[in-house]
Amino acid sequence: MPHVETKNSKTHDIFCLCWKIIITVNQGLATLAFFGVGVNLVLFLTRVLGQDNADAANNVSKWTGTVYLFSLLGAFLSESYWGRYKTCAIFQAIFVIGLISLSLSSYMFLLKPKGCGSDQSHCGSHSSFEIALFYFSTYLIALGNGGYQPNIATFGADQFDEEDPKEVHSKIAFFSYFYLALNLGSLFSNTILGYFENEGMWAIGFWASAGSAALALVLFLCGTPRYRHFEPKGNPLSRFSQVLVAATRKWKVEMMPSGEDLFELDEKEISTYMLNGFHIHLIRFFDRAAVITSKEFNQIDKDARDPWHLCTVTQVEEVKCILRLLPIWLCTIMYSVVFTQMASLFVEQGAAMKTTISTFHIPPASMTSFDILSVAAFIFIYRRVLDPLFVFTTKKAKGLTELQRMGIGLVIAILAMMAAGVVEYFRLKYATTECAQCEGSSSLSIFWQIPQYVLIGASEVFMYVGQLEFFNNQSPDGLKSFGSALYTTSMSLGNYVSSLLVTIVMRISTRGEMAGWIPSNLNKGHLDRFYFLLAALTMADLIVYIACAKSYKYIKFEGKSGIKEGNELELKV
Repeated sequence: MPHVETKNSKTHDIFCLCWKIIITVNQGLATLAFFGVGVNLVLFLTRVLGQDNADAANNVSKWTGTVYLFSLLGAFLSESYWGRYKTCAIFQAIFVIGLISLSLSSYMFLLKPKGCGSDQSHCGSHSSFEIALFYFSTYLIALGNGGYQPNIATFGADQFDEEDPKEVHSKIAFFSYFYLALNLGSLFSNTILGYFENEGMWAIGFWASAGSAALALVLFLCGTPRYRHFEPKGNPLSRFSQVLVAATRKWKVEMMPSGEDLFELDEKEISTYMLNGFHIHLIRFFDRAAVITSKEFNQIDKDARDPWHLCTVTQVEEVKCILRLLPIWLCTIMYSVVFTQMASLFVEQGAAMKTTISTFHIPPASMTSFDILSVAAFIFIYRRVLDPLFVFTTKKAKGLTELQRMGIGLVIAILAMMAAGVVEYFRLKYATTECAQCEGSSSLSIFWQIPQYVLIGASEVFMYVGQLEFFNNQSPDGLKSFGSALYTTSMSLGNYVSSLLVTIVMRISTRGEMAGWIPSNLNKGHLDRFYFLLAALTMADLIVYIACAKSYKYIKFEGKSGIKEGNELELKV
């Protein structure tokens, strides 16, 4: 029966649109709050806590990595017990508490003597208790934001009816606008809040972040009556583990090629898999978990199946779907290593450049505004120009695939690191080597950093938006949040790998009177060589990624609208 639009349906559509906008605005406010802390954290560590550049960059990388690592915890609780709505609400509350704690501890203990924390006036020493309270607060923020992030994107996608073609199209656009909201939220924190914090007014910046996070939570709760809610489908880790254990126990069991000896709770499901060719033949070892032995056949009759010995085909296919994503996921980690430099070494590099126009001082962290503007511009350019142009020239029904876009993102990331390395090379040429406070010690203007920020922003549109879509679309329904968690965990590991690389490079490059590539005084180092190293490593990663992407076959889940191409598989889960 054709869909008939009525006054009630139009009213319903308006309400649905409002609550989807609420989720997008919620993401923007939460991001403003998060980056109000994160974007200048490296400067807080050097100016307020007295850490050197390498230690501060490492600590920021570890903290940011932990934020995204907590996304796994959020995804687990969401899929297993709480559901996406409750998980988002609880972790946002933790996020607010962490920001309030940081604001109080900074105002009461850390910003002493009064007025310290600017580039001209660093703070004094602090007690172990004060430093411990600071780290407790920041990691509480990491827990709250990390647990919330993978679920809000999936929860937003849940609000679209996949049986309605209009909403399916809107869902595709949602990920782009969701990422745009994320960047617009950080634009305010990188400019206005970044300016106050750079001038030593850290407490104002932190309290503004706490207020933004509280407003985001209230706004999210306001939409409660109109949200689409989905019940959690059980512990995904136990379902995953059951397949691994059952398949290992039956590693010697012979399987029938037709798959007739595989178990499914609904017999129609298994016939759909096997007769229509939906069954994934990759990683066939795990099919053994669903093979019915004579002993288990009797248990099935008595309704006494042990899930650690016999799993359903659906359960096995869920595991295989996730495992197929891992090679692609591993290749995205190197991109996150490049991306994390924007919050650490880019800021330190900018601080050592000329940051003044007449008497106005430009906060180094505010340069990330060019990254955000680049994201906004390239989202528009991609959706309105490049994608339609690709469809027109190739005569295909849809534009670039997610994997193609992610590959383009890697290429642009290489160019960004090359640009950063060239800027650093010329910064050193115009730098004063001997200086007590080396901020602004080079006559090269900070605006020469614009190309590297713009390139990073362009690469995000292709890589991170592509990742959000790819991992969400290629994950089974019961593991959607884990699909989004793969995206955030890639960022997490990227930060840890970045920290490891900095440590290794400093140990190798620091010998005798050589200060190393990333010393406290950047004018005595070779940060340019580190950037060129990242470009080379990303190039190697791109080669591996192309091989993995070429061998990957897309899965089209039943009930989802999409275009089936020759290299796609269909799967009913």
